[in-house]
Amino acid sequence: MTQHAPVLTAEEKRRRMVMATMRRHGYTPDALIETLHTVQSAAGYLDEPSLRFVASELHLPLSLVYGVATFYHAFTLKPEGRHRCILCQGTACYIKGSQAILNAVTKTYHIAPGETTEDGEISLLTARCLGACSMAPTAILDEEVVGYLTPERVLTRMEGWKKP
Repeated sequence: MTQHAPVLTAEEKRRRMVMATMRRHGYTPDALIETLHTVQSAAGYLDEPSLRFVASELHLPLSLVYGVATFYHAFTLKPEGRHRCILCQGTACYIKGSQAILNAVTKTYHIAPGETTEDGEISLLTARCLGACSMAPTAILDEEVVGYLTPERVLTRMEGWKKP
């Protein structure tokens, strides 16, 4: 008779992935950022129970874990849409028109920075700097850094993101 591995729930699979990351780093406080990346990768965002779990397992104050999660732009505390538009608001981008791009996206999709469309398709985010100042204004559209933008160019790139 052969034994079959137990069927794991999605939650248990995520938990095991997070535990493996912490184990790989020796459960040290240095594992915090990598662990948060694993949690976000597995769940899509960092919720309060996950932050509490990480704090407990790494023996860190919840305030520190929350502080790291909110400090770094790569982390989000709420679910994001299937598509992400991250508009740079750094000095070079701002001078070259990023505010007009932001206005066009907010008007077209009826969302403010940090929000997701009601259908869960598009999240609009801003960043202090994307480090691509020579191509200002820039944005990250899904996972691609795109430069030399105009409001029209961004809206054209985002056209197919919403379901009809």
